[in-house]
Amino acid sequence: MKLNSMQDLLVAELQDLLSAERQVATTLPKVTKAANNPTLRRELEAHLKASIAQEQRLEKCFRELGVKPETTRSHGMIGLISGWMEIQSTEAQQDVMDAAIISSVQHMEHYEIAGYGCARSFAEVLKKDTVVSLLTETLQEEEAFDRRLTEVAKTLVNTTAELHTR
Repeated sequence: MKLNSMQDLLVAELQDLLSAERQVATTLPKVTKAANNPTLRRELEAHLKASIAQEQRLEKCFRELGVKPETTRSHGMIGLISGWMEIQSTEAQQDVMDAAIISSVQHMEHYEIAGYGCARSFAEVLKKDTVVSLLTETLQEEEAFDRRLTEVAKTLVNTTAELHTR
């Protein structure tokens, strides 16, 4: 890969995001299955559907740029998913596991939020308005999901987990 222009940098970021979305889409069903709290499960299931739409938006970005997406691996997301797999294989009290799930998924989401924010900034510089719009829509979805996870953690999961560990 060469990074000789902002267009090259935008395409590289989009490729990483596409890989990350695909990895999340593969991982979320396993994460959802491990979740005990019904509200958390519903949020994870809904986000899986959103991830599929986000992947489609990324594909539209590539078409808009006239670039075929290359198959790459998001090494950042690989690391975050590896962290989840370690947690998942740990023996844990269920409410504590739900708190760990939220933490792991938020780490993944923050990675995506950073990537979408950077990609949108690059697209703005390049005056790729359609790409900016598509990335903004996804960025808003990712941020909203992150806020909902925080709310589930604060109001349902973390306090319950703490009560069960005393």
